[in-house]
Amino acid sequence: MKTCIVYYSHHHGNTKKLLDAIKEKNEVDLIDVNDAKNIDLKEYDRIGLASGIYYSNFAKQMIHFVEEYLPEGKEVFYIATCGASPTKAFLSTIQQAVKEKKGIELGDYICCGFDTFGPFKLIGGIKKGHPTAEEIQGAVTFYENLR
Repeated sequence: MKTCIVYYSHHHGNTKKLLDAIKEKNEVDLIDVNDAKNIDLKEYDRIGLASGIYYSNFAKQMIHFVEEYLPEGKEVFYIATCGASPTKAFLSTIQQAVKEKKGIELGDYICCGFDTFGPFKLIGGIKKGHPTAEEIQGAVTFYENLR
């Protein structure tokens, strides 16, 4: 089953740490959304969408990517990191975009990530040390259980 994970991992690379661990043990293509212009994803059976959480949502770049490039009817899964307590509510915007493409949701993995965005920078950030080794392994396990 050919799989790619399209991602946006900007500030501290929290999300990319999860994806690198997944790629280390599995055959998966990682695609940085910033480099994914005019990309054709039809060859992939499953498409992961991964992002840090910004203002309680996936990055705007990911939402725009899904709206423009996600083929209809693809199997999709989500991976996210956030400074706040992880909650599925953070997925609502990306899920709506996938729903409009008739995507088939396979599941999601959300964990904490070090966050110094906006006002958190003034206090040295929150969720220092995240994602932890256990959270990274949790992402790998999540991915491997999609099979």
